[in-house]
Amino acid sequence: MPPDRAWKPRVGMTRDARAAEQDRAAGSRLTRAVEIGEGRYARASIALRVYRRTRRIRAYLRWSQEGDTREQYVGEVDAGTRAANLAKAWEMAHAAGYVTTEPLPPGSWASSPASRAVMSANKGRDTKPEMLLRSALHRHGLRYRVGVRPLSNLRRTADVVFTKARVAVFVDGCYWHGCPEHLRPAKTGAAFWHDKIAGNRARDAETNEALRAAGWLVIRVWEHEDPELAAQNVAEAVQSRQHTPPSANAPD
Repeated sequence: MPPDRAWKPRVGMTRDARAAEQDRAAGSRLTRAVEIGEGRYARASIALRVYRRTRRIRAYLRWSQEGDTREQYVGEVDAGTRAANLAKAWEMAHAAGYVTTEPLPPGSWASSPASRAVMSANKGRDTKPEMLLRSALHRHGLRYRVGVRPLSNLRRTADVVFTKARVAVFVDGCYWHGCPEHLRPAKTGAAFWHDKIAGNRARDAETNEALRAAGWLVIRVWEHEDPELAAQNVAEAVQSRQHTPPSANAPD
């Protein structure tokens, strides 16, 4: 019989982890599409099974359509790891025409399906850098609010907010906010991405100015920064402002 590592999923894998595994094997989330008619697509996955009679690993394409689970036999795979077998199965499914790449919807700003997949995967909240910073702040004994607007009349949401001290912390992704150290210009749709990132930076500057004018201290942390050092800087700023009379933090 094939070893378990060649076809069985890891014990305790969450639904999100399974989806991410399929995305990696297929190349992206958009390349897991099964056309179901009238311009609609279903998201498929690959199931690996071993039958004792044949002692071989068989791959099946599975998707949901109108409330029913559909299945299509793809073929046999024989690699030594589950990841390699999933990748091979997806390659076979594409070659046979069972799956396709979901096209861009009308009006999409993305330059390609691959770009759209990257944009869709970008989380707006609870990213890994945010979680690491919040954990470090908690270890410093700080308590804070998460994902709120410092000013109710300004549509800007800070990642971490210290209401009493009026400190707003933003954790900026290196790509989306134009990090001078790590930003690498896109090769596809360069003009679009240049304008997009420039717009984000302009919005950041506008946010900083509006909050500072209202008496807030704005701290921006790049995702590549050491979360412990960043948390120490934030903690010092919060403690300093907590011991400052309220009037001293207010705008002139």
